[in-house]
Amino acid sequence: METRGSKLINDKWRFADRSLLTNLQTSNKVGPMFIRGLWWRLWLKKSGGLILVGRHVTIRNPQYISVGPNFVAEDYCEIQGISKHGVIFGKQVTVGRFSMVRPSGYYGREIGIGLKIGDYSNIGAYCFLGCGGGIEIGNNVMMSPRVSLHSENHNYDQLNLPMREQGVTRKAIVIEDDCWLASSSVILSGVHIGQGAIVAAGAVVMKNVPSYAIVGGGPAQIIGWRKPEANGR
Repeated sequence: METRGSKLINDKWRFADRSLLTNLQTSNKVGPMFIRGLWWRLWLKKSGGLILVGRHVTIRNPQYISVGPNFVAEDYCEIQGISKHGVIFGKQVTVGRFSMVRPSGYYGREIGIGLKIGDYSNIGAYCFLGCGGGIEIGNNVMMSPRVSLHSENHNYDQLNLPMREQGVTRKAIVIEDDCWLASSSVILSGVHIGQGAIVAAGAVVMKNVPSYAIVGGGPAQIIGWRKPEANGR
């Protein structure tokens, strides 16, 4: 018969076992990421503090890339560095699994502008950041899975030429502090998203979003406000 004392002891050991298992799993995951981070620090333009790099991560032209402390590049993500202004990550930024950061093409296209992302912001899994026209992201920005940012558009005015031969028009994307871009939202070139705004899942944002607005749909429209005074009410 189990007494109260023995039950407390058994519960304590079960908790300890779970904690040990969690620690072992974490060390098995983080240890190799830490070692890969040490390797990449040798090649990055600038780095500070802890860097964790997952399995099968692709980092091209690292001499253009700067990262702050506690940077995490998760498994299978791709970061292309070559760009006019470089690719700059603030402190405690995470690039999610299978995400892509591409300021420039690989096959002779014009060099892009680049990316700057602030502190405590994240790029979710399977996101795509096409920063040929430049992307600037503030602090504390949450980016859910499969978000796409496209800072250039294909030209299509000339009917006598295939569209792929007409080049592109580039306009920067700016996302201010404390925004949330929900899953599968799309932000197009030239868009400025104000502080504290929310972009709903699946939205296609083609024009500027005021601070603290909530937008949704395609093309995205204002569907609410985080605080009434933001709309002058």
